[in-house]
Amino acid sequence: MTQRWHLLAAALSAPLLAATLAAPAHAAPAAHNRVVVPGTHPVWASPSADEGAVEASAPVTVRIYLAGRDRAGLDAFAQDVSDPHSAQYRHFLTPEQLKERFGTSPEQVASVRAWLASTGLTVTSDTEHYLVANGTAEQAQAAFAVQLHSFRRGNQTYRAPVGEATVPEAVAGSVLAVYGLNTAPHKVRHGAGSSRPAAKGAVAPQDTLPGPAPAFVNSGPFSDYYGSNPATGTPAAYGSVQPYAIRGYDGAHLRSAYGATASGLTGRGVTVAVVDAYDSPTLGDDVTAYAAAHGDAPYGKDQLLRNDPLLWTHTQAPSDTDPGGCDAQGWYGEQTLDVEAVHAVAPEADIRYVGATSCYDPDMIDALQRIVDVRLADIVSNSWGEVEGDSDPALDPVYGQIFRCGAAEGIGFYFSSGDSGDNEARTGTKQTDMPASLDYVTAVGGTSLGLDQNAGYAFETGWGTLKAALSADGQSWVDFPGAFTSGAGGGTSARVAQPRYQRHVVPKALSGAKGGRNRVVPDIAAVADPNTGFLVGQTQTFPDGTAQYSEYRIGGTSLAAPVVAALQALAQQAAGAPLGFANPAIYDRYGTGAYHDVTDHPFGPGTELAEVRVDFVNGVDAADGTATSLRTLGKDSSLHAVQGYDDVTGVGTPTADYLASYRH
Repeated sequence: MTQRWHLLAAALSAPLLAATLAAPAHAAPAAHNRVVVPGTHPVWASPSADEGAVEASAPVTVRIYLAGRDRAGLDAFAQDVSDPHSAQYRHFLTPEQLKERFGTSPEQVASVRAWLASTGLTVTSDTEHYLVANGTAEQAQAAFAVQLHSFRRGNQTYRAPVGEATVPEAVAGSVLAVYGLNTAPHKVRHGAGSSRPAAKGAVAPQDTLPGPAPAFVNSGPFSDYYGSNPATGTPAAYGSVQPYAIRGYDGAHLRSAYGATASGLTGRGVTVAVVDAYDSPTLGDDVTAYAAAHGDAPYGKDQLLRNDPLLWTHTQAPSDTDPGGCDAQGWYGEQTLDVEAVHAVAPEADIRYVGATSCYDPDMIDALQRIVDVRLADIVSNSWGEVEGDSDPALDPVYGQIFRCGAAEGIGFYFSSGDSGDNEARTGTKQTDMPASLDYVTAVGGTSLGLDQNAGYAFETGWGTLKAALSADGQSWVDFPGAFTSGAGGGTSARVAQPRYQRHVVPKALSGAKGGRNRVVPDIAAVADPNTGFLVGQTQTFPDGTAQYSEYRIGGTSLAAPVVAALQALAQQAAGAPLGFANPAIYDRYGTGAYHDVTDHPFGPGTELAEVRVDFVNGVDAADGTATSLRTLGKDSSLHAVQGYDDVTGVGTPTADYLASYRH
């Protein structure tokens, strides 16, 4: 069907920087006629962790991202073309027009290059978006007017600036961000796999992509639809015996649930890009087999294309693709889920898979940038990210510029909101995920979805799971109702201001939770609970060493993001033209029949919903026995799905009226 591409490493081997929200008290003020580059000093690089200056001759590689022309004008234009009440609504630019109006000028590139050369740094490669420069620590310190020291972080030591870096005022308007002064490990994570354990086994050698992931198989018994098969013989919970978890939904179920079947829309004429890291060696065969098994339309010629980085990455020093450290096999599953979910819901949409060469932000940024540079797609699904406190605030402007340029061209970016609720259980701090929290992103939250025996919509709750194991004697649920395991990411950003489209919809108690008026996520939602999840078909490696196609149920907001992206493809087909950045239009429909208003208790505050789930202990078969647990729905950490906007499901989940509202 399509030719598998080979990986080409991206520019930098240094992983991303840890986040910082403000410079520490000891940071020196900027020198005369210099301008601070925000976010270059990590919060963990404190005086108490300081182990002294790095050697003057230590090598340093930096990437200088370029700001382009008229950043304020770009922001204003992106806002106007995205606003349904603006005369400029959906009057998008071509990539050529965008570059001519807002792209980096040759003079900007020349001025930044000359400044770097004047400090002794050597520019080793350049693009229209950034310059890569090498040199010594001594040269970097002179260039950015900041000292580089070694700092302890946990059990490791990393290099970082002691304060915020600065650049000369003469080039400040051309410099968007600086990456590489900080060497702490940093990489985004894929979200798929909420219903399966982490892969076990040997880690692939560096720069060598592994074969198919170790197998995961769901154990029965199953329900055919929610509540159809009571788990007779297990203890009652919430006053009755609870049903077994479903076997898993497919495209026909999801199209029915969200109004696509009734609409007759298929996504014809729309292109959806899926961005992940790496590229599954079995993707073509897997998605073909899955479509045939579930009655989806077969893929047409060139309907699914895999974008080859060899065609678009720039000549530069290779970076470390790090397949072991980035869990390449897990990214295979993510990629397969994303493509199969998009095709299942929008069977005639074209799909472009764009694989970053690693899970480090510079490579993910390059993949996103490629889509904008040539307008590769109308809609971009991204099921990856990192918690805000671990992300690099210095790269917020880089991501933000890509998304604003996309909005100017009529491209919408959709990101999963995360799978750990408020993230407190995992990180010790309540926080949102990035890049989902940025203002020109549509953040997709998650639900638990119940359908009836005719695949009709029965209910949704916010996705949040409590798990209680069956006691050894089978007579009770241990520590009922159990501990929080996973749930849709959401909450209030600590560093992104509230966008205009949220002002009259998001409650002040949420937007003001961090002391100001900040961005709240998610914006919209779809099914994510792995216990009411989607069947994915993927080639897996079984214990006997054979690689076989098999199917298993999966979830996470990694499912919700491609489902919403596919529904947006249907909406674009209905509109007859690209939708661009969708949030203003999404919030404009708030309070109408366009959405299911999802709450944690759809049948009243006294009714709790739960399922019984049986898992193979070894993840593959019954050789080592099974484990039975109770999974309670609608219990997302400190987050709650309530009437109206909430920080689990946003404005809600789409209905048939949502798609109909875009008919032209």
